[in-house]
Amino acid sequence: MDVTPELSRREKLRDIIFGTDTKAGRYFDLGLIVCIVLSVALVFLDTIESVNSRYGTWIRIAEWGFTGIFTLEYLLRLYCSAKPWQYARSFYGVVDLLSILPSYLALFFPGANFTLVIRVLRLFRIFRVLKLLRYLSEGNVLLRAMMQSSRKVFLFFFSVSLIVMVLSAVMYVVEGPENGFSSMPQSIYWTIVTITTVGYGDITPQTPLGQGIAAFTMLIGYSIIAIPTGILTSEISQEVVRRKDLRRCSNCLKSGHELNALYCDKCGSELETDL
Repeated sequence: MDVTPELSRREKLRDIIFGTDTKAGRYFDLGLIVCIVLSVALVFLDTIESVNSRYGTWIRIAEWGFTGIFTLEYLLRLYCSAKPWQYARSFYGVVDLLSILPSYLALFFPGANFTLVIRVLRLFRIFRVLKLLRYLSEGNVLLRAMMQSSRKVFLFFFSVSLIVMVLSAVMYVVEGPENGFSSMPQSIYWTIVTITTVGYGDITPQTPLGQGIAAFTMLIGYSIIAIPTGILTSEISQEVVRRKDLRRCSNCLKSGHELNALYCDKCGSELETDL
């Protein structure tokens, strides 16, 4: 069957825009990443008053140039995609659209252009460009461990919330409005800042009893701050062991191989890489 010139053109564009196996595709994605980084850097620089006063006009011109590039890129992706609607609803499609909308919205709603930092999300494409997808398996270990520990962590934070409420009420009664604890929300703010060992110092207890309670609160903070880390670490260890058990040799049926092992350490057969 003859291929029409338009279909051939779309296939070539698809190989360049969506593919990373060709030199043109790699150059396209790397150039796109450079544009993304520069456009986000311009948004940050534009917030510096001295830079904005001297180069504000040039920054806005450059920003519209990047917006034009990203708009053209988005339209080309829709044009050459085999399933345009599927791409538009995908994660990258939504991010691509959100990265160009703020510039146009800023024409009607001043200040909306600062949401252009959404463009930094497009840097996730670097996983495809630099062939880092193989590292996503380690990310899946962390994600699965977080999901497995979610109930324990929720129960922990619920318990901490009760502790915060009690200590806030005690400090409100002991210190009172005259020492900066003007309300329960204010006391809750102080307790959270203290128990997390942040310690801004904008509100401090003045009475000896309040200072004693503050010291007790700090000790509680040091005691509980490591608990979520311990829970997550335990779940990660269990997840790693579980994934090792899944690495079973199809020849001798030995399990427990290291996650990065390529061959069975018993019979030397090649292991499956997909878990």
